[in-house]
Amino acid sequence: MKKLITAALFAAFLPTASYAADLSFPNDEPVASISIPDSWSPTVTDDGIEANAGDDAIYLAIDVTDEEGTQEVIDGCVEYLKTSGVTVDLATQKESSGELNGMKATSLDWDGKDNDGDVSISLTFVSPKPGKILVITYWGTKGMQEQHGPELQQMIASLKPTA
Repeated sequence: MKKLITAALFAAFLPTASYAADLSFPNDEPVASISIPDSWSPTVTDDGIEANAGDDAIYLAIDVTDEEGTQEVIDGCVEYLKTSGVTVDLATQKESSGELNGMKATSLDWDGKDNDGDVSISLTFVSPKPGKILVITYWGTKGMQEQHGPELQQMIASLKPTA
């Protein structure tokens, strides 16, 4: 998480990709916004937002829930990963806590595999405002993640609570 937070601080100095406007989510009562490159084909869903890198090396989803609905969202994320052919090596779990753009954050990270080989998997929990939780699901192909580093850093740096 410290690397993620540090990387976000440097994102402002990286060359920019073609970005969509800030996308607020969820649709009914936005609690957060993020800027995602058009090439990632971002989609605002009923409960959040999702996007894939143009080469499908990285999947990113952010779901909004309240504290009572967190486990249901986590179960949905795990089921999505399973149906997508992702296996998680539970023995590799690492946990970290800190702040992400001024919001309290906790991250669980694992190594795993999918149909293309080794992957990194992460579930990050961020609180944009009292009573609301952002569940960020990240799944990326190892060896390809670095190519998307600048884009990921800019996205992370742009994630913020709505006013």
